[in-house]
Amino acid sequence: MAPVGGTYLFRATLLYKINAGATPRMRGRLVLNGTTEIRGSLGEISATHVSLATAIWLQTLVPLTAGDTVELQGNFRVADGYFAADHTSFWGCKVG
Repeated sequence: MAPVGGTYLFRATLLYKINAGATPRMRGRLVLNGTTEIRGSLGEISATHVSLATAIWLQTLVPLTAGDTVELQGNFRVADGYFAADHTSFWGCKVG
């Protein structure tokens, strides 16, 4: 939750871990207040995935007001897969 209004920088990393196949089409995005996708934060990998090597890196700047929340969401479009929990990161800081 944003403690004060301002411009915030957010970065996230999602690392793929195989379940059934190497074609799951991993996606990630940042969402404002649980409903609105933050412009410029959507990423997808459509090439063949390699377990514990294929990753998405997201980065964006967003203006927030005090009390706003930002969350990381990830999913798989074509087949099932996992996000490696010990290699997934999400952080933000106020820059302006």
